[in-house]
Amino acid sequence: MENKNPNDLKISDWLDEREAENMDVSQISLPEDQAYDEDPDETIFFEEFIPCGFLCTENHPFATVERFGHWYYSRGQDKKAGIHSTKMKWSLFTKDKDLAIQTAKTHIK
Repeated sequence: MENKNPNDLKISDWLDEREAENMDVSQISLPEDQAYDEDPDETIFFEEFIPCGFLCTENHPFATVERFGHWYYSRGQDKKAGIHSTKMKWSLFTKDKDLAIQTAKTHIK
């Protein structure tokens, strides 16, 4: 498959190309421009842990699942990192919706 400029491809197409190259895309990082240029087709799950109140602007553990075409992007910051932490960030690309949601829920519990 021809490698195109990642900025010209949708996230799902870019992941399909990497998968066709036999790359493990489950933990892949998107090209920076691409990660910010495309909105998800759907946000399936979102939860944030904010024990200090909704007006707090610090970092808080969260988990989200977004759909890009036929790919699900599960990502967040593990609740075990604690509030106001920048550590323990995680992500997963998968075509399995149930796996994406279960992964997100596991990290935010």
